[in-house]
Amino acid sequence: MHLADGVLNLSTLVACAALSAGGIALGLRRLSAQSLPLAALFAAVFFVVGTVHIPIGVGSVHLVLNGLIGVLLGWLAFPVIFVALSLQALLFSFGGFAVLGANTLLLAAPAVLAHFALRPLLGRSTAAATELHTVTAHRRGLLLAGVLAATLGIGGAVLGAAVMLWSTGQDALLGLIGLIALAQIPVWLIDAAVSALVIATLGRVLPRAFDLTRAQSR
Repeated sequence: MHLADGVLNLSTLVACAALSAGGIALGLRRLSAQSLPLAALFAAVFFVVGTVHIPIGVGSVHLVLNGLIGVLLGWLAFPVIFVALSLQALLFSFGGFAVLGANTLLLAAPAVLAHFALRPLLGRSTAAATELHTVTAHRRGLLLAGVLAATLGIGGAVLGAAVMLWSTGQDALLGLIGLIALAQIPVWLIDAAVSALVIATLGRVLPRAFDLTRAQSR
């Protein structure tokens, strides 16, 4: 989801840029040799899935995966999403540079929220698999984490877009909030399926990926 250039007023752009800069700084402080490959991978994934988009009014619809990125990377979601959005704006003119801070905040803030909200669920799922030997319960917990990640990621982005558009004070823009929300429903369905599959697969074949996830919470 991108907001277009020229939609938000100056005060909203400045506030969003400041908040995004703070999130990027927190993310970069947690960047390490162990987390760099995963961060680079998801920056590339976010860039690729975001290049196929459908314009909707002052925004656009495309696969997001910000909840999945947030669950696995925590605060690193801010620099990862910022880099991908910057390349999209530079190469394809998606969004724009003036609204880059707002779009970063729009997508990365819900990603971080998903990380902290779902971290206990990942921990309980892992514990169930190792202590109770309930593989089915473990897999169901990870699938649920994926669905909730997509829900928090896209739902938070829609709410953020609504707040940003409301802050402009333009009634014409407020009417587009419902349209943007409705357009995200099919995106959420695909996002939830992909996120659930990725998290469940990582839990089965690469469970140590969640060790990095927990490390990003410190």
